[in-house]
Formats: sequence, structure tokens, C-alpha cells
Amino acid sequence: MLLANKTAVVYGAGGALGRAVARAFAEDGATVYLAGRTAAPLEAVAAEITGAGGTAHTAVVDALDERAVDDHLDAVAAEAGRIDVSFNLISHGDVHGVPLLDISAEDFARPIEIATVGNFHTMRSAARRMVKQQSGVILTLTSPPAKLVGPLMGGTAVAEAAVETFTRCLAAEVGLHGVRVLGLRSEGIPGAWAEDWHTNVFDTPVEATDGLDPEGHANVLAERTMLQRTPTVAEMTAVAVFLASDRAAAMTGTITNMTCGSVPD
Repeated sequence: MLLANKTAVVYGAGGALGRAVARAFAEDGATVYLAGRTAAPLEAVAAEITGAGGTAHTAVVDALDERAVDDHLDAVAAEAGRIDVSFNLISHGDVHGVPLLDISAEDFARPIEIATVGNFHTMRSAARRMVKQQSGVILTLTSPPAKLVGPLMGGTAVAEAAVETFTRCLAAEVGLHGVRVLGLRSEGIPGAWAEDWHTNVFDTPVEATDGLDPEGHANVLAERTMLQRTPTVAEMTAVAVFLASDRAAAMTGTITNMTCGSVPD
């Protein structure tokens, strides 16, 4: 129970990865506050967690709305007494498969705005409260384009590089107050894709995935890794739990690389 007696806020908890992380946090003892833009998926995740003996609360929160983020964390802090972990896992509306010479400015800028502004709001709001309590962990999630740039990725590489840079910048400012800020860079996770493949996360031209299904696209990605495979959802959540726990107390301002070797960082 690495997160026993801790309060964790998960943004984008209605998506495949958000749900997996929320469940993992709860299984390791945390009281989980699920935030997202749509109530029904959040309530379904909360039902899974409470059905397994955990504790979960839900709230409709748009991470791009600074006031909504602040009001929600005020409510969480008032109810739980403190905020120990914050993890932003919202989708960014990326558009892949279109050359930079042809992509619209709107499609290029969308993931950059959502990733940077959304993380800025949630991370800063959590950090302000954690600084006052002199403890806490803020987590971010990125993927190989943050370091390993390839073609037809739209604004993804710019967005994720910005998130990793902001992760380090915030860590440098709040570390003195006992607050840790960490990133997790993961190769694509097929266990999440299978669920989200036909949602807005992958609502892009077929060229973005070589015309393949989730398994086929995962095989393409696996071929470029040292381990010849991609991470599992269970591996990703295990790392997230560890980083959020006191066992990682000496870690901050760094990006944990679990790309199976596609980015030899």
C-alpha cells in the first residue's frame, strides 16, 4: 500500500489511461478524486474503484478552465485536508498523418495549447496548495516525440517537449518546499489504444497509423524499441504509483523513461 492515506487527483480519469492510473492509485491505498469533462465515464470509473473496496469521488472539471481547476482543488482540500498527488492525463486533440506543409494552424496548435495550458493550470494549482503543506507530488505524461522527432506528428512533439520542460522548471521552483514534480515518458501503450482507437484521440487520417489496427500499429512501434515490445498498462501504472510514493522521495525534476528503449535517454 504505497499510497496509503494519500489523496490523489487524476485529470482525464474517464479515458483508458486515466482510469487505469486511478484504479492503481486506489488499489495502493489512495483516496482518488476523478476529474474530467464528462460525468458518465468518471462515475463508471468511481463505481469500479468503490466496488473493489477503494474510495473515489468525481467532478466535472475542464483543465483548460483555470477557475474550475482552482475551485475543484479547493473543494478537494476542504474535504480531504490535503492534496498529495496530481496527475494530468487529459487527451490533447492531436492530429497525425498530415505533413507540416499541409496541416492547418488550428490542428497544429491545438495539442500545444491543450497540453501546455491544461498542465499549467492543474500543475500550478496543485503546487500552490502543496507548497503550503510542504509536500506533494505532481506527475506528467509524455511519449517519445518529446525527444525523438519523426514525420507526420503535427504539434505533438512541440507539445510534449514543452510539458517536459515545464515539469523541470516547476520542480526547480517548488523543490525547496518539499514538492516533487516528475514526468513519465512512455512508448505507446496498446492496452489503452484498443479502447480509445476510434475516439477523438485517434480521429486522424489513416496514414497516422499506417492503416493498421491497434495491434498492428503496436507491432510497428515495437520494432523500433530495444526490447522489441511496447509497455503494458500495468507497467505504466506501477511506475506511476512508485513515483507518487515516498519510495521515490529523492526523485524530482526528471523524466522517467519507460519507452522500452525507443528513446535511449
